[in-house]
Amino acid sequence: MHTAPALLVIAHGSRDPRHAATVHALTRRARALRPGLRVETAYLDFNAPRVDQVLSSLYASGVRDVVALPLLLTRAFHAKTDIPAVLSEACVRLPGLAVRVADVLGPSPLLTAALERRLLEAGLTPADRAGTGVVLASAGSSDPEAIAVIAEIAREWRHTGWCAVRPAFASAALPRTEDAVRALRAEGVRRVAVAPYVIAPGRLPDRIAAGAEAAGADVLAEVLGAAPELARLLLRRYDAAALAPARLSALSA
Repeated sequence: MHTAPALLVIAHGSRDPRHAATVHALTRRARALRPGLRVETAYLDFNAPRVDQVLSSLYASGVRDVVALPLLLTRAFHAKTDIPAVLSEACVRLPGLAVRVADVLGPSPLLTAALERRLLEAGLTPADRAGTGVVLASAGSSDPEAIAVIAEIAREWRHTGWCAVRPAFASAALPRTEDAVRALRAEGVRRVAVAPYVIAPGRLPDRIAAGAEAAGADVLAEVLGAAPELARLLLRRYDAAALAPARLSALSA
């Protein structure tokens, strides 16, 4: 009897307790959508359990096939370096363990749908779209590829009827949220909404919120959180990786 690979969701972690609570709410929703699938959560930093601890626990229980899913919106340093390193080390340490690494979550139409959901929940209506400029506010990265992805998402989202969509970043890149809000105002946009393109609360999302408030944004949406679209996206990424050959194993590490 074939057993489906376990799903290991790897989050960055944060000192802010809201971060882990949000991650667990998201993974609970994914479990509810796929009864019988073993779904575990691990963190790179700040929170427990760490990735190596969860993989050791899975291994001790007899699991040898794992899909590791980075809970990240872009392919930047953590996806390119940190996560592959810790997974490769585990595969060397745990003979017979095979790990497939799923793609990061973004970009995806499901993420855009989740952004739209949060804006509607914050008070916008479909009739507001044509008169509203949106600031797509991400955490930021020093990786040019990640920055380019955010800019492309903003360009594509603009075509759905918003009068403008501009990227902004809480760290490592410009413009900041408050600067993007003010730039839209200067261009005559009547209503400005800030849509945080982040999964869980924490220091950088708080910085996005502070920038939105300082610049007088009309609407500030919540973080993506445990939106149902994100839970479906986790399973979509899992399914794609589960069908692929294992990329990491004790033999290939």
